[in-house]
Formats: sequence, C-alpha cells, structure tokens
Amino acid sequence: MRLSFIRPISCCAVSSPTTLVKPQTPLFLRPPTFKTTLTDLKKWHLWAKSLASSVGSAFLNLDNGPDSNQLLRELNWLIEDAIGTPKSILEQPHKSRNGNSTVLIRTCLDELYVLWKQRVEERRPFQYVVGCEHWRDLVLSVQEGVLIPRPETELIVDLVDEAIKENEELRDGLWGDLGTGSGALAIGIARILGSKGRVIATDLSPVATAVASYNVQRYDLEEKVHVKQGSWFEPLRDNEGEFVGLVSNPPYIPSKDIGGLQAEVGRHEPRLALDGGASGMNDLIHLCDGAVSMLKPGGFFAFETNGDEQSKFLVHYIETKKQGSFSKVKMVSDFAGIQRFITGFRGR
Repeated sequence: MRLSFIRPISCCAVSSPTTLVKPQTPLFLRPPTFKTTLTDLKKWHLWAKSLASSVGSAFLNLDNGPDSNQLLRELNWLIEDAIGTPKSILEQPHKSRNGNSTVLIRTCLDELYVLWKQRVEERRPFQYVVGCEHWRDLVLSVQEGVLIPRPETELIVDLVDEAIKENEELRDGLWGDLGTGSGALAIGIARILGSKGRVIATDLSPVATAVASYNVQRYDLEEKVHVKQGSWFEPLRDNEGEFVGLVSNPPYIPSKDIGGLQAEVGRHEPRLALDGGASGMNDLIHLCDGAVSMLKPGGFFAFETNGDEQSKFLVHYIETKKQGSFSKVKMVSDFAGIQRFITGFRGR
C-alpha cells in the first residue's frame, strides 16, 4: 500500500553537483493520465501472469532469484502502482457491455508490456521497474544508478536512535551519511534528530545525489538534510571535527564475487555501490581512518559490513591500527544473526 502523505515534486536541487540529473518520478506518484480499454488491460494481465508462471523455480535454483510466486506478488504490486482504479476490476468476469470501458492508468499499456518483460526476461529489479522501494515507514524513489536500500540497513537507524537516547547531546548535532545512495539513512536519521540536528549526505554518483535530494524534498527535510556530491569525506572537510555521528553502508563486496551475485544485483545495480575492492574492505578501512578526524570526542559511528569475517577484521583493525582513537567498539548482528554492523565512539 502506497503512502499518501509524501509530497510529489517535479525537480530537485543538489548541492554543488558536477552534473545535474533529473530523477525519475516513481510510478505510483504519476497522475493516471493514460487510457486503455478494460479488455486490453485484461489481455496484458493474462500475458503478464503467464510469463511469471513460466519461470517456476528456474531463477531460484540458478542464483536464488525470484520464483513464480514472488513474481506474481510483484505483478500485483505493479498493478497497484500503475492502475488509477481498483485492481479488482481485472478479476471481474468479462461482460460484453463493459469490455470496452475506459480504464485510467499511470503509464501507457505498451510501457507496461515493456516493464514486465524487463522484470522477467532481463531480471531488472522490481524496484527499478516501479521506481521506488519501501524502507522502514518510507517510500523512497530509486532508479538505475542508485543502490536499492536493503531491510538489514534499517537497523542502522535503530542503532543511532539507541545512541541518541543514551546521550541526548547527539540529538542536536551534525551527522554524516557517507555514500548515501537513495538518501535512506540520512532521511531516517533526520526524522529522529532534535530541532537543531542536521545531516550531511554525500555520494560520488550524480544520479544518487539527485535521487537522494528528490527523496529529501518529498519528506520536507530540506532544512535538516543537505546532499553533497563527492567522494566520502571530501565534501565534509569544512566541518572536520564537528560531527557527532557518522553512518555508512559502503561497497563491501569483494571484486571477484560481483560476477556471482544474483542477476538483479550484479547486472543492474551500480558497481560503484557494490565493489569494495579485492577483499571488499577498501572503503570500510577508509571510513574508519577518516572517522578519526571527522568525529567529535564521544561521537558515534555505525558502519555496515558484508558479515562476520569483515566485522571481525574491522574490529581488529580499529583495535590495532587505531588504538586509542575509539572506545566501546562492538559488532552488532542483523535480523538473520549475522554480525553485520560495527559501532563505536570517538575516544575522549
């Protein structure tokens, strides 16, 4: 079910980008200005169901991709986003007197054929097909060139919330979201900060910064979240040593593993947001190094990793290479019990 309280906009403003990119409008936010007949819409629906059913468990067996049941659920969500009238209309028995009745949709019928063919035959991620992803209580715009936010990353917002409740001084301070992508973490954190709290979100990708700014504006957070284009800490140098918190879900997939990822991920999501170098640790180490100079004494950090092995390595790195720089460093498990996150505080 799509949320109705967010404010649709037609353009965005990105802080100091090298390239201006106009983000795409998610399907569910587009006005239902296209028309088709009920007969033709039902014909598309039958074709789409048949295509989804033909997959069976082939993708699941190949690379843990979607099976037919998942694709049929996604088809229902696509209909929900695309049709300006109740989707139950497609389940009504055909009657000659209403078979040519007009139905309003949010994109042309030809485009619906293309979108569903891309989803099934090209394994294009469903989130890119409809242009959004549900994340916590948000509906975030996403498109090619922007990493799709994952459910496990939601826990970083909870970790920040816990840290703030333990130390209220963090509530009105300056936070950084490094490699913001869709802006998910920046928006989630901004909504739990106090009246003076701010977030600076950075990303190297002009597409990501445009989409993040679009999402920030839809949630009326322009006063609290500032999106800047640039590599990691570079856009933050004017505020060095002023941050009370830093968060990041950086690239952490080892380069050699990219080719073996699920087709939806490896073929379509931006490699820039996935590839963490030979061991997957390049950006995580850079984040730990930079946090030393960026965080205030007592400042909090939370970084996402690929799992147990990387988390243990990072804790060891901090304890040996950054000895005395941080305190209360620990690993935190995700929903599946995998040690996914590293948290800690800047030493006082």
